[in-house]
Amino acid sequence: MKTATKRAVLAGASLLLAVTTLSACSNGSGSSGSSGGTNTQAAKTAKIGLLLPDTVTPRYATADYPYFKAEVAAKCPDCTVLYQNAAGSAATQQQQAQSMLTQGVKVLVLDPFDGEAAASIVTAAKAKNVPVISYDRLIDSGDVSAYISFDNVKVGELQATALVDRMKALNVASNAGILEVNGSPTDNNASQFKKGALSVLSATSYKVLGEYDTPGWDPAKAQTWAQGQIAKVGASNIKGVYAANDDTGGAVIAALKSAGVKTLPPVTGQDATLAGIQRILAGQQYMTVYKAFKPEASDAADIAVDLANGKTPTLPTTATTAKGATVKAELLTPVAVTTANIESTVVKDGLYKVSDICTSAYAAACTKYGVK
Repeated sequence: MKTATKRAVLAGASLLLAVTTLSACSNGSGSSGSSGGTNTQAAKTAKIGLLLPDTVTPRYATADYPYFKAEVAAKCPDCTVLYQNAAGSAATQQQQAQSMLTQGVKVLVLDPFDGEAAASIVTAAKAKNVPVISYDRLIDSGDVSAYISFDNVKVGELQATALVDRMKALNVASNAGILEVNGSPTDNNASQFKKGALSVLSATSYKVLGEYDTPGWDPAKAQTWAQGQIAKVGASNIKGVYAANDDTGGAVIAALKSAGVKTLPPVTGQDATLAGIQRILAGQQYMTVYKAFKPEASDAADIAVDLANGKTPTLPTTATTAKGATVKAELLTPVAVTTANIESTVVKDGLYKVSDICTSAYAAACTKYGVK
């Protein structure tokens, strides 16, 4: 899956002049006077802050940060990326943001641990004339300069549709029970995943035996909750699991296996983690949702460098914050992944090498499903 960056949209009428300058860091700078030269020089050496929310989600360290850093380096070789991970603490993220503002970042790219609490970061940045890009998760502030993510309602719809279709294919009774393991209550995206999923599940007669919003997306907490649910309702009555991401899905699978379940029910996921892909091959997890992290991170980097040049982004759509503010947005398209399309998605896009996926434990499954 290839998603083009939005340089042409962001550059506007001044793009042709930018190309003639052959400067990777001054795209769209329409000024040729002395003050324009000063601004361009500042952009060439700009500090750009990247703040990510937690360490329990593997994609941040393995995909988002390296892709973002590489694109900034390609577009602005002398720019500096300042990077911090909040490790699941809104207070830590506040401190990290303040430190970056003190260090003179020209732009903040912020994936909030707590979308509501992060609004104060946007306010502090605005006071210093530092634009903020809301990355992957939407900050509850109308003052963000851009929001780049995926269609998160669609993510939930893909997950729930895959779960329902699989349960029907397995001839599971129409009134069977499922567990619903949602994402973090402080993550606006999680509410969107849930909204999309419920729009599908509510149209069926499947019964939600238990529902859990996982604090901080912590797999250990999801597993503890699942163990309690198994004891409460009985493992044999759990015929499907809606899990909002691969890590929480893996946690429920671990709980079911610990309870002695041999034939696992269909389990959903998200993020196309390596462990999740391998569980799908092994028949333990039914599906995941692949979000092409490279174009998301790369487009965020492009927007950040353009903002450092004083350009106002023109994005293809808008998003609405929890409090009803409208912000400019770019929403990419998620893809459901099962054994049928691992090769044509995460392998084709280079997220993983076949050698990463097809270790000795999964070699036979890779051969079976054409992952080569």
